[in-house]
Amino acid sequence: QVQLEESGGGLVQTGGSLRLSCAASGVTFSNYIMGWFRQAPGKEREFVGYIGRSGGSTTYADSVKGRFTISRDNGKNTVYLQMNSLKPEDTAVYSCAAARRWTFLTQPSAYDYWGQGTQVTVSS
Repeated sequence: QVQLEESGGGLVQTGGSLRLSCAASGVTFSNYIMGWFRQAPGKEREFVGYIGRSGGSTTYADSVKGRFTISRDNGKNTVYLQMNSLKPEDTAVYSCAAARRWTFLTQPSAYDYWGQGTQVTVSS
């Protein structure tokens, strides 16, 4: 049974930082490309970024480029999202996802498994 479990969300002030973690179980973690998405109330799910299987390749949405960093530790079956210089518009539920294939990775439909998400709230 595949499980992805996010942690590390919370309330932070504008300009602050948070690090989210996503722990995977039930999969061969290093076989999957890992993505992060977010969804704010009343909005569609939005691509944040993804990281390749070995961690050597990352891609980010323009809205977070230069502020967010994705990394992974295949020995711990965990992917991380370091978020710096947070803004109120970053407030959302953040979810990690796992994809087998390297295709259309900015789209939620590319991902095979999803976590439940963790809330991030940035106060102004």
